[in-house]
Amino acid sequence: MKVEASAPSNIALIKYMGKSAVESNLPTNASLSYTLEHLRSFVTIDENESGDRWEPLTGLTKLELSEFGKNKFLTHFSNLKKRWSISGTHTVCSANNFPSDCGLASSASSFAALTLATYELSKNKNVDRLELSKASRLGSGSSCRSFFSPWAVWRGEGAEPSNLSLQLEHAVVIVGADKKMVSSSEAHKRVSTSLLFHGRPERAEKRLVQLEQALGKSDWKESFELCWAEFQDMHALFETSQPSFGYWNEGSVRALNYFRKIWNETGDGPLVTMDAGANVHILLRKDQTKSADQWLKGWNSLRSWNA
Repeated sequence: MKVEASAPSNIALIKYMGKSAVESNLPTNASLSYTLEHLRSFVTIDENESGDRWEPLTGLTKLELSEFGKNKFLTHFSNLKKRWSISGTHTVCSANNFPSDCGLASSASSFAALTLATYELSKNKNVDRLELSKASRLGSGSSCRSFFSPWAVWRGEGAEPSNLSLQLEHAVVIVGADKKMVSSSEAHKRVSTSLLFHGRPERAEKRLVQLEQALGKSDWKESFELCWAEFQDMHALFETSQPSFGYWNEGSVRALNYFRKIWNETGDGPLVTMDAGANVHILLRKDQTKSADQWLKGWNSLRSWNA
């Protein structure tokens, strides 16, 4: 029996960075994300007779997984098979329609897609998306948010839909597609050594409440300021951990300065954020897409609307 599934990436505006329980990917604070339906991972699972293995899915952006990455992916698959009493051995194929391991949350979409495909393989129809979210979290924390759209809030064991209904457009400025030197998993471990980590959960929780309120009442300027402060807070943890590390490159700095200049000169602009990587994400109101075509002219970008 061959099954297939797809899941979207998501971008957190209030970040998940730091774990209260490392092995089970429990976060130190709640996070708020927007689902990126246009950036997706695809997984197929087919029976074989030679043991569970991973292969790249052809026809999309070629995906190269390290031995560590393959083992992590197949370990999650094995755990899901035990959870849902699936027998036999299988070939798991996966790919994205966007680059991986460079701050675009490919882990979120790929583990969510793997969880959905394995659920289909199980023929178990008694599991809702809240439970699927919890199961997926055990493989990749941020993947639990990819089960809900357009907004998701993650507290504790799994995510759930946010009360926010605001529909936005998304683009990401690609300033580097190289694989990260420090993985997100390693970053979660190191940030706890930063002196700035003291008080970090409280700051994030406070911003989450403030951001939901600002977005709910369409206070776009306040939403921008909160998103900007939040990703800067996370990246400051990286730079002050022991040992320190960072993801920004020259292109990151140019892009950030560029979007802040737009805000300073016009009093309007996109929401700006960054994941654990060099690339810069922007979120836009529907009425901003024509302006954004000009803002992004000359930048290599992935976007959710047609230019």
